[in-house]
Amino acid sequence: MIIELKKTVTPQQADALAQKYKSVLFENGKQVLVTSSKLKQADDDLKEVAERIVITDSDIQLAGKQYISHKRTITIAENLSIGGNTNYTIVITGPCSVESEEQIDAAAQLCVELGVKVLRAGAYKPRTSPYTFQGLGLDGLKLLDKMRAKYGLKIITEVRDSTHADEVIEYADIIQIGAKSMYDHGILRKCGKTNKPVLLKRGFGTTLQEFVQAAEFILSGGNPNVMLCERGIRTFETKTRFTLDLCGVAWLKESTNLPVILDPSHAIGYAYGVPDLARACVAMGVDGLLIESHPNPKVAKSDAEQQLNFDEFRKLHVSLAQVAAAVGYKLV
Repeated sequence: MIIELKKTVTPQQADALAQKYKSVLFENGKQVLVTSSKLKQADDDLKEVAERIVITDSDIQLAGKQYISHKRTITIAENLSIGGNTNYTIVITGPCSVESEEQIDAAAQLCVELGVKVLRAGAYKPRTSPYTFQGLGLDGLKLLDKMRAKYGLKIITEVRDSTHADEVIEYADIIQIGAKSMYDHGILRKCGKTNKPVLLKRGFGTTLQEFVQAAEFILSGGNPNVMLCERGIRTFETKTRFTLDLCGVAWLKESTNLPVILDPSHAIGYAYGVPDLARACVAMGVDGLLIESHPNPKVAKSDAEQQLNFDEFRKLHVSLAQVAAAVGYKLV
């Protein structure tokens, strides 16, 4: 149950209510109590102080359409937002990892050339093997900051663990929580304390319920700016890296109030399949698309097989605009 408190309720009164009902209390323009969804009826004490009471079916509460019936609008920059009532799909591209200034500068130039407004690249890389490239760390963040200043781009980069979460929060315009970090409550809690946009990726063995409940940790911390990213789940199939769950995307669009982003690069794991998957994603009318591109994927230090070269990305970008127009969307 979600209880939006009246403005006359003092912080002390709100704290006392939170303790009484064993609920989460946060403030984001108003004080909000969130109890377990098992509580289905408000008593007189709650009714007296409530401006609004929403009873929910499950612990998908703040992210659910029972609470907010429309899709949230997340502001990235003054003239750039994701979600809401706007029918456009934001394209985000760049390499898997920041490897050098020359490499990330080339990626930034490609963004400017094509009108892509958000550059992606990892500075801290959560790799499967400890013997592979782990990212440039703070130096990588500083290179991304340099590209933002030089080209006017917005930056999305990933938090690997809570030890450097504060650094990423400081430098990034959009904070990415990767599939391997989705359950890291230290990261989720820190992201709940900032109002910067957060892109939360679905774990590859995670149900939709678990995925959205991870988003609830951020939302219940007071940060309303959360996006959900489907990037493929692990199934019985061995011929592709993962299986992109477009059925799950349809459910997320129907059941939640959060913008939905898709990542076809990590889903299939091979560059040959990324264009077809990306076009399928855009045809669903999603809010954003995350595609990896690299000036020379053959020498990439991470995820080399799934990154498009720049000519491949240019060609794909043209076709994505056509698909978007066919379903009444615009590519941004």
